[in-house]
Amino acid sequence: MLSVFLQTSAPQQLNPWELVVGASPVVQFVLLILVFMMVMCLYIIGAKWIRLKQVTDQSRGFLQLFWSEEKVRVWNAKAMNDIHGQSASYDRSPIATVFRAGYRELARIARQGRPTKADVENVERSLRRAQSAEMTRLENKVSFLATTASTAPFIGLFGTVWGIMNSFIAIHGEKSAGLDVVAPGIAEALIATAIGLAAAIPAVMAYNYFVRRIRVVDSETAAFASDYLNIIRRHLLVE
Repeated sequence: MLSVFLQTSAPQQLNPWELVVGASPVVQFVLLILVFMMVMCLYIIGAKWIRLKQVTDQSRGFLQLFWSEEKVRVWNAKAMNDIHGQSASYDRSPIATVFRAGYRELARIARQGRPTKADVENVERSLRRAQSAEMTRLENKVSFLATTASTAPFIGLFGTVWGIMNSFIAIHGEKSAGLDVVAPGIAEALIATAIGLAAAIPAVMAYNYFVRRIRVVDSETAAFASDYLNIIRRHLLVE
């Protein structure tokens, strides 16, 4: 008799998946949005991490090529041509891209003679445009991480409020405040909150990390552009 009593009085376990399936359409829509944002953030984090690793490795390799001993001994058109011929292997490097932009402008100027001070300003503008384009490309989709970090908790909170509201409506309809009446609505509300936080926390961490990495790449690219212009002024410029 005791075992029968325990079996009949044991509380019913709430299955999270069943709560999601049985949730109200509004809460299900909120959960769908949050899951989409989470999946997109994971994709962006993985793709951006791979891209930045390629950028770092290839930029390091290109700088070794550019500042190699045999090139530093003498800067002339032949040295620039040699570097440009090998720079195609570093297509993921913003520094190599900036170099190629400057080289193309130098080649255009060279068809009219050696560069003058006015021509160097054109090269400088080309370097700035290339650097800006590369940084824009690196920052692509990073803003989605910031959007998710700032909005996902509030979207989850909306689902929470809606679920609790349904619980109070159920209390009014059943004329009872027992746990069996309010527990499902509160549980589905907490699921919305949990998924919102699960989407926001990695998004804000990844956003801060990628912004810092991109700033480092931007600084390194700007430093290279400055050095490149100094080489042009000292060794390739007609006074």
